[in-house]
Order: sequence, then C-alpha cells, then structure tokens
Amino acid sequence: MSATRMQLLSPRNVQLLSRGRNELLAGISGAQRPGVGPRIHSLTSPLLSSSSPGRALSSLSATRRGLPKEKMSENGVSSRAKVLTIDTMNPTVKKVEYAVRGPIVQRALELERELSQGMKKPFVEVIKANIGDAHAMGQQPITFFRQVLALCSYPELLNDTTFPEDAKSRARRILQSCGGYSMGSYSASQGIESVRQDVARYIERRDDGVPCDPDDIYLTTGASDGIVTVLKLLVCGEGAARTGVMISIPQYPLYSAALAELSAVQINYYLNEETCWSMDISELQRALDEARRHCNPRALCIINPGNPTGQVQSRQCIEDVIRFAAKERLFLMADEVYQDNVYADSCKFHSFKKVLFDMGPEYSNTVELVSFHSTSKCYMGECGFRGGYMEIINMDDEVKAQLTKLVSVRLCPPVPGQALMDLVVNPPQTGEPSYDKFIKERTATLSALAEKATLTEQVLNTVQGISCNPVQGAMYSFPRITIPEKAIKEATDNGQQPDMFYCMKLLEETGICLVPGSGFGQKDGTYHFRMTILPPKDKLTILLNKVKEFHQKFTQQYS
Repeated sequence: MSATRMQLLSPRNVQLLSRGRNELLAGISGAQRPGVGPRIHSLTSPLLSSSSPGRALSSLSATRRGLPKEKMSENGVSSRAKVLTIDTMNPTVKKVEYAVRGPIVQRALELERELSQGMKKPFVEVIKANIGDAHAMGQQPITFFRQVLALCSYPELLNDTTFPEDAKSRARRILQSCGGYSMGSYSASQGIESVRQDVARYIERRDDGVPCDPDDIYLTTGASDGIVTVLKLLVCGEGAARTGVMISIPQYPLYSAALAELSAVQINYYLNEETCWSMDISELQRALDEARRHCNPRALCIINPGNPTGQVQSRQCIEDVIRFAAKERLFLMADEVYQDNVYADSCKFHSFKKVLFDMGPEYSNTVELVSFHSTSKCYMGECGFRGGYMEIINMDDEVKAQLTKLVSVRLCPPVPGQALMDLVVNPPQTGEPSYDKFIKERTATLSALAEKATLTEQVLNTVQGISCNPVQGAMYSFPRITIPEKAIKEATDNGQQPDMFYCMKLLEETGICLVPGSGFGQKDGTYHFRMTILPPKDKLTILLNKVKEFHQKFTQQYS
C-alpha cells in the first residue's frame, strides 16, 4: 500500500470522511421531506475541496435549523458559538454588585503585580483597607483555636506532649461527634448536634438565661450563607406582590447583591449620619409606606454593630424597632456578627433576642426573628474557615421544615468551620491550662482594635473636608468627604461616580485601597469611603497620614 493511501486512511481522516458521508446523507434526507431544505453541516475534512456541496450548504442549513453558525478557529477546526453568553445568561446575576471586591480591588491587585515586577510607583506597597479580613491585615489567630483545629485535623498529634490537655480534651469531644472520628466526614445538614448544643448554651449565657433550643440553631457557612438562605425563604410573588426587604443605607453589599440575585425589591431606609448613624423609626415608616405602593414589604434587616458605619444601636432603639416590626408584621433579620466589637465606653451590645424576650410575651411569642453570628469577625477574625450560625425564633413549623430541606441540599457546612464555631462559643474556662493565654490574646486583640478606632476618628477629623463619626464598634470607618465641583464634573465626564474617581486616584497615587461610599449606598449629594481599622497601628498611621495628605492635595488640585 502506498504511503499516500496509508495517509488517506489514517484514523483521523477516516473519521472525517465518515462524518462527511453521514452529514451528506442527512442533508439529502432532509431535502426529500416536503418543505424542508437541505440540512448539511460544515465539512471540515482536508480531503474535501472547498467546492464540496456539503460545505456550500453548511451555513444555510444551520440558519434554517436555528443553530448558531460554526466559526473557523486559527487551526482550521470549526467551533460553535457559546451556549452560555452574556446575552443568554441569567439576567439577575448581571445585576449583582459587590463593591468590597470591585474595580478598586482589581486595580489594587494589578498594582501589586506591577510592583513585584519592578515597575516604579509613587509608593512601595499597596495597603488594602477595603475588607474586614483580619488575618490578612496581620491580626494573629487565637492559639487555643488553632491548637484544637490542628489536633482535629491530624489526630496523631493527640500523643504530642506539647499540646495542653484542655485542647486535647476539646479535640476528642469534637472528633467523637464526627463520623469515623474524622473532620473529613459529612455532618448533619443542620450542623453537628454537640456544636449546636454548645451554641445554645452560649446564647443563654450571653442573654442572661433566656432559654435557647439547640433545634433552633442552624450552623452555616459563615453568616452570609445563613442570610441568603433566609432571604430565599422570604422572597415570592410577582409585580406589586413581589417581596420587599428593608435594608439600611449605607448597607453591607451582601444584602443588595442577594436581593438582586433573587429578584426581590430592595427597600432603602437611611441611617442618620448626624446622630452617629442611628436608626430613626420615622425613617423606617417613610420607607415602608413608599414601598407598599409597588411591592409587598415582608422583612427588615439590621446590622448591629454596624457595617460599614461602625455604630452600636442603643437598647431603646432596638425596642423601638421590635415594636415597629410587630405593628407592621415584618420578619426581623438581625446581623450581629460584630457583637464582641464594641469600643465606645457609652455603648453596649444588646442582642435582639434578649431585648425581644425582655419585652414580654406580647412580642416574644409573636415576632419572627432570625439572628446571625460568625467566626469571621470579633476577636477571632477567622474568615477563611467559614463558620457561623443562625438562630430562628417563632418561625412557622412548616416553614422550618422547608428551611431544613433547603440546607440539606448543600449537605452540610464545612466541618472545620463548625469545629471553630464550637470553640468560639465554648472557649477555655477558668482553671483550665489554656485559659490565661486565651484571655490575654483576646483582650489584646480587642484593645488594639479599640485603640485603632479612636486613632482613625481623631486623625481623619483633623482634615478639612473630611468628617468622621466615632467608630463605636465593628471594624470600619465611613467618613464623609467633600469633593470639589471640578472633580465631580471630571468624574461624571469619565462615567464614574465622584467617590469612585476619588478612591481610584487615591489608590494610583498612594497605594491605599479603600472602597467608595457609593458601593454601600449614601444620601444623594454626599460622598464617603469605607476603610477598615484592621491594619497594625504603625501601618494604619501611615495609611491615615497618606489619606490626609492626598485629600489636601486633591482638594487643592480641583479647587
């Protein structure tokens, strides 16, 4: 057999010849049916000439059959148009925005790469103060937590004498609750039962003895997972009957993003900046009355202590909100992930559940409430483990069954995150070997945050054109900035929000990564940025001074 014939009969070419023959037959068959034109696909075999009838009819058949035309790639092999395109994807996803990881952060990452490649910049490092990622900003983990997690991850370490006995005891208890004595096994969908029991006891201690049923506890993949899950239960209806959800402005972008994805109606109520971002019941009423004209308001979300605004709501405010929710028949969602982050001497954290039950059966037996907590904030800062819980109060039994079904679809939250949540709610106790070190580390972390909260407020308020409310709690400052009209015009001409324009210039000139206030919502005509107070004090001082110098220069440039 000649070499040429052997080449012609190679497996690749035989496959292509067979494909061409079948498609020609399909086209002929289609042509024989009344009213049906030829249905011949493109033949890409190099053995067929360009004058082949199959190739000549290929685009016609695709068009008539409603199929996307095949495109020729650089190597001569045809490829169909994508099934999933920006025009055919879920339209609600395109409405989702998350400013905390938006364009500013993407540019910050690019600048870091450019610096690592030796490119010259007006700064030597990028300081990211855009997100509440404590360990990424240098906060050290709690030793006891990591010891127990290490023991749980690698049980052979239980024989290591360098680990304290209370850490070993805690690890054994957690492992005994895991299938196969391993954190690599699935847990119950609602979470490990012993962990839910510990969470319930923690809530009872926190709330001065108010009872808590472990069956009302759902362990979650961070607080965010629980929030989105509850919103899924709430959202229903079409048109004017579509569910509306009240969220504070400024808000944490998780809420607006989740509502956009669920096609729910976002109802904005504004916090009062002039009174340290307090809640005003008359503003809640205004927002609710306006929303009822075009949707069905069903839920009210509160973040306390506040993100991005750093306020701590008073007990009186919480009572007023509960009365408002009861009167207007609203489902309450209390985001309390910063409950240990309270710095102002005049402030104290009050859980919505504790206040609800203190108000008596008229409210505690009727108001539907779900509250959320997480391992990601407070003194722990363990964002990457994605541990959290939610407690449901007064939820309809049939709805609760549906909630359990919904969380079952995702099998279970990460078991290491559940283990960490257990340690947060059941830390070392007085007299145990790890207690003194735990208290020392916890106190040092919270004290450092309190010091940095004060520093941030003091420095920013020395800058003409920047006004910063006291950072009473949480991990953020949300100062108001004055932007000159000339800068506003240039931003508008460039298709940017003025505070985005400001923050992008700040990043390019100083390496400081902040988030524009427009990503969180703000009153028209006002401009802000959000920054974390998490960087170490020396780096935070550098950051604040750079912001101060930049604002003065920016104001002078555009005046």
